[in-house]
Amino acid sequence: MDLFSLKGKTAVVTGALGLIGRKHCEALVAAGANVIAADINAEETRTFAAQLGDNHLGLGVDVTSKESLIDALNAALDKYDSVDVLVNNAAINDKFENPAMAKELSAFENYPLEAFQQSLNVNITGVFLCSQVFGTHMALQHSGSIINIASTYGMVGPDQSIYRDAHGQQTFYKSAAYPVTKGAIINFTRFLAAYWGHTGVRVNTLSPGGVEAGQTEDFIGNYSAKTLLGRMAKASDYQGALIFLASEASAYMTGANLVVDGGWTAI
Repeated sequence: MDLFSLKGKTAVVTGALGLIGRKHCEALVAAGANVIAADINAEETRTFAAQLGDNHLGLGVDVTSKESLIDALNAALDKYDSVDVLVNNAAINDKFENPAMAKELSAFENYPLEAFQQSLNVNITGVFLCSQVFGTHMALQHSGSIINIASTYGMVGPDQSIYRDAHGQQTFYKSAAYPVTKGAIINFTRFLAAYWGHTGVRVNTLSPGGVEAGQTEDFIGNYSAKTLLGRMAKASDYQGALIFLASEASAYMTGANLVVDGGWTAI
């Protein structure tokens, strides 16, 4: 089990306040890591980090700002001397303020350009900048693990039928923004793995499936029927895979995409 230990290692998790982000942080703490929880809301992030334990750090970070990320790296090095793991988890998924307009606005023909550009900025540029700032430090120390969180929709097109209700009415469309950005992340992983492989920095993708989190019964049923395990994921279902990628258990693994989706993409 020492292969999975992260004792003495420092891990940064972006998007730490998200449903899966919180579970990523908890898993890293359980494996022995010092965790830097990073999210846009500084006060809430500090509160969450304090809940993880005394030796962890919460930082307000804007992943689209290189200056903000450099400040975060400096804060990390002041406290821990090194950064060994980066989990690029921060991302935007579509949410519409007016649910009555969700179907109309999410349709490709009407999807707002500014929403598409915002997703590109956070989901792709944010991962680029985080990797540039923290990954450069890892390359200079000749060790580290970067884990980019993608999605099944980075590999396959969205099945729009799962967003229909029991009467067959479309309630929402999965937009182009999420699959486009997550697909880009998978190939960005390959680029970084090839670029930094000689330095000892490993870069892999973790592609999760959908997490059950208060969706409608129709959606949960539609989604579950497409998985081989017959259910949506629990938020904790990705913790084992994350620790595997972060630790020496995956020491000979880089440039790979670890798919954990209940069998969604298997057929």
